[in-house]
Amino acid sequence: MALDEALLEALPRLGHPVLRFYDWTERAASFGYFQHFAEIQRLTPLRPLVRRPTAGGLVPHDADWTYSLAFPTSATWYELTARESYRRVHEWIQAAFSQLGLATTLAAGAKSGAGQCFVGYEESDLLWEENKIAGAAQRRRRDGLLIQGSIQPPRVGPSRIDWQRAMRAVVEANPGVRWMEFIPDKALQVRAEELAKRKYSQPEYNQKR
Repeated sequence: MALDEALLEALPRLGHPVLRFYDWTERAASFGYFQHFAEIQRLTPLRPLVRRPTAGGLVPHDADWTYSLAFPTSATWYELTARESYRRVHEWIQAAFSQLGLATTLAAGAKSGAGQCFVGYEESDLLWEENKIAGAAQRRRRDGLLIQGSIQPPRVGPSRIDWQRAMRAVVEANPGVRWMEFIPDKALQVRAEELAKRKYSQPEYNQKR
């Protein structure tokens, strides 16, 4: 969470989009910036609980694949509405799964999940056999746009590594687009460590509401 926020802050300096794949060293759950901590405690036995810098609902991180996307204000993606951005990221994931032989659909409507991201679904969430397998949350600021997403992989399907490769391949199919390895510089690392220590690991932040 801290590195994602540090990336968002650094976008005016970086000047280009960043796609980050990451996983979790222990079972945990993240929850939306505007959700109430006491309610989250009742909804899941997973610990620790961490408040995201983005909105959305409760996401269990016990077997999921997580990613983030950060776009500077100069990127055309930043100009999209929240609804358009949400649909586009799931169309991208849908195309990646299609390359791997897994047929998915975008939700045409919504089904209440009572604050839990993967219990129900929202319009443009990604479904497999009528079950939600991909959701995301966004945060738009003057310095850029941050999208945090989770994939709850289907029972029968590709591996995490194959999916990550397919995500990159979908973008590389566009003329003039190529990937470059991104290595966080010292300033970014220091800021992420500071946010982790003073914000995301603190009960005062995670239990703020």
